[in-house]
Amino acid sequence: MTTLTDFSARALDGNDIDLGTYAGQVALVVNTATKCGYSGQLTGLQELHDRYAEQGFTVLGFPSDQFKQEPVADDEMSAVCQRNYGVSFPMFAKVKVNGRDAHPVFQWLRRQKKGLLGGRINWNFTKFLLDREGQVVARYGPTTEPAAIAADIERALSA
Repeated sequence: MTTLTDFSARALDGNDIDLGTYAGQVALVVNTATKCGYSGQLTGLQELHDRYAEQGFTVLGFPSDQFKQEPVADDEMSAVCQRNYGVSFPMFAKVKVNGRDAHPVFQWLRRQKKGLLGGRINWNFTKFLLDREGQVVARYGPTTEPAAIAADIERALSA
């Protein structure tokens, strides 16, 4: 059975990160974009990360320019996330989230939990909650504010 820990992703510094690093943690995987109208959610995502990190939770941010809202280089995007939103949770290099060139983790996530219009990710800030075993337990649309996910995170942490 495939889990999050079967994948790797390129970090902002260019190094490949084995997502097995997050084995045993509850994770919220989010496709982000700093020029998106929902970019204010980065603050809420950081708040979730801060609130639950000691209990074994992490947010994993995957910037994407697939919707033309992350046009800057990875280093500039990282600086914006840190400076404007206080982001300290793991952020990865830009990826595609749809199509045949989509990052393998997003190909897998979309198959695990389809959205309202099928498996396709329709916009930035689509969120996937994964349990401690690395399995997808919920998918949230871009309009779902991070604070609205807190109860689901708590359930996953206590399971």
